[in-house]
Amino acid sequence: MPRMDDPAAQPAADLERRILDAIRRGASMEDIADIKESDEATPEAAIRALKDGNARFFSGQATRPDVSANDRRAQIMGQTPYAAILACSDSRVPVELVFDQGLGQLFVVRVAGNVVGESGLGTLEYAIRHLDVHLVVVMGHEACGAVAAALLPEERVAEEPEHLQNLIRRIQPSVQNMPPIRDKKARMREAVLNNVRHQVSILRSQTVIQQAEASGQIRVIGAYYEIGSGAVDFLIDEEDLRP
Repeated sequence: MPRMDDPAAQPAADLERRILDAIRRGASMEDIADIKESDEATPEAAIRALKDGNARFFSGQATRPDVSANDRRAQIMGQTPYAAILACSDSRVPVELVFDQGLGQLFVVRVAGNVVGESGLGTLEYAIRHLDVHLVVVMGHEACGAVAAALLPEERVAEEPEHLQNLIRRIQPSVQNMPPIRDKKARMREAVLNNVRHQVSILRSQTVIQQAEASGQIRVIGAYYEIGSGAVDFLIDEEDLRP
């Protein structure tokens, strides 16, 4: 660690002092984001950082950033994540680990089936308006139980509790009229990808997200996580994202 009288340490010390002064004045998260930029300054850089992190993860070279007590305390001063991830709540999909990212780098929303709901949408709008986020990713995953439930006959869905039914019905439009695919694993993958594309389309129709993407502040993309391999496939091009 550089000494505080080391010139290399001075910019970090000055930044910490400015953030602390702002907090004492009652600064908001938006004010903090104006002082300290996120680690990745453009949507393209954010995509590259996620790809690089996932490559470290699935190749067994993850850095798994160690976080000291001082590093944790520094997070109290404010957050400046560079990407927001809408992911499934599945316990096998630990988002920060999958992308080999540390504290303060990702703003994560998790809900079964990575569906867009009112609270999740509000959370993403907060990240876009008040934090230094440059990328929004909807990430589905292999063997998603929520998507599997959306493929069930309606009488089976009707047996579930009310709120779970409502969640499943947010996925159903994406898996209707699925082409016949004999291989069950391939059929599930296609269903999950269809759901990712469907949720991306819903996000991109929302005013705040639409404006942020049009201005170049953010990009909205999709992703598919393979639990077995640990690899993430990214849906970036418009052709890949078309529902």
